[in-house]
Amino acid sequence: MAALYIGAAVVAVIVGYVILSYNALVALREQVRAAWAQIDVGLKRRHDLVPNLVETVKGYAAHERETLERVIAARNAAVAAVGTSGAPQAEGALSGSLRQLFALAEAYPDLKANTNFLQLQGELSATENGISQQRQQYNSLVARYNQAILSFPNNLVAAPFGFTAQPFFEIQDPAQREAPQVKF
Repeated sequence: MAALYIGAAVVAVIVGYVILSYNALVALREQVRAAWAQIDVGLKRRHDLVPNLVETVKGYAAHERETLERVIAARNAAVAAVGTSGAPQAEGALSGSLRQLFALAEAYPDLKANTNFLQLQGELSATENGISQQRQQYNSLVARYNQAILSFPNNLVAAPFGFTAQPFFEIQDPAQREAPQVKF
């Protein structure tokens, strides 16, 4: 009879651990999803600002059509990118083209003095800073989540319930890490 009670207690402890572990993993997964949603909001704001910025620059740098077209193409690719698989690469390309656009603006004193351009540049800069902070938070949460699902004994609960590692938000193309070169 004592063996029955001990067996029941062991089963109760195991079931309790599985429930607690499962709930902790669900909470972490939802934090990762919420962090990605915050990045998505920042990226949407960024995507909305880019066309206004390009239109402002067009009036001053009409003969820089290629640069402007690259910015719009990168913006459209970033808007079309979905989820954590394609967005980091597309956003990296957009960041690079925006750096080229701002470098281009240095060559046009009238553009640099334009209040609309300065306001858009300020808003975009603030948005970029917010996205950067959100990326850091997202990557931190992904690291915690991935560590939790890969660590023993959580991995015994994670695998059967379909918890999978999440990708970090990082630049995958080394060329995107380099500063743009603007030539006139």
